[in-house]
Amino acid sequence: MPSALSYKNMEYKVPTVAELKAQGLSPEIVFWIGCAGSFDERAKSVTVAFVKILNHLKINFAVLGTEESCTGDPAKRAGNEFLFQMQAMSNIQVLNGYGIQKIVTTCPHCFNTLKNEYPELGGNYDVIHHSQLLQEFINDGKIKMIEGGEFKGKKITYHDSCYIGRANNIYEAPRSVLEILDAELVEMKRCKTTGLCCGAGGAQMFKEAEKGNKEINVERAEEAINTGATIIASNCPFCMTMLSDGVKNKEKEHSVKVFDLAELIAQSQGL
Repeated sequence: MPSALSYKNMEYKVPTVAELKAQGLSPEIVFWIGCAGSFDERAKSVTVAFVKILNHLKINFAVLGTEESCTGDPAKRAGNEFLFQMQAMSNIQVLNGYGIQKIVTTCPHCFNTLKNEYPELGGNYDVIHHSQLLQEFINDGKIKMIEGGEFKGKKITYHDSCYIGRANNIYEAPRSVLEILDAELVEMKRCKTTGLCCGAGGAQMFKEAEKGNKEINVERAEEAINTGATIIASNCPFCMTMLSDGVKNKEKEHSVKVFDLAELIAQSQGL
């Protein structure tokens, strides 16, 4: 039987690859949850929102559960190539052992590492970001706009995360996802190919800030707030943390909210 993800006294069907294999079954897609989506309280909400969508659409997916380890991205960005390769090889052994072919992740850091850096170590998979999968669902008519929904008339600005945007040139999929909300998308001055980093990349998330006049996340939050948007849409758990902290720094947390694309879609569909 599939296991269940328990969150705030609610349960969602989340089978593990091992459970399906024991029944002679295989998932069409593996949901790579990532460290943030597994352990960070705010990011857990994104994991639950995405699972709600997958359950609602009856998608044949599974997770690795306790067999999933960190992709090694933070270690690599911090300069510890040895640790990165140890973590990567461990994950590749598990994925290849199960014959996994397609992976979706809500974390751009996991996405970039699995897609672009695992192949040279023997891990070749079809890796997509959840914004791309959500776009597929919309294009296929599985997710439809609800006219006059809770987002109608609201201004939303979208932050391009570095690893989805400049690193992998994915700009339209997230915006296509936001279009279904029947809201007004307002762009920040620095967006798409000229987007500004939230300040967490390159393992900066895990170290003290260097000397300077202003934190990058505060400057980025200022840009978002200046658009007049009441919602900042994100596609990355690191960006979400940095932008939320930036909004709090400007004492705007009661009027400006930061949400992941999956949360916005789940809310719009009443999930």
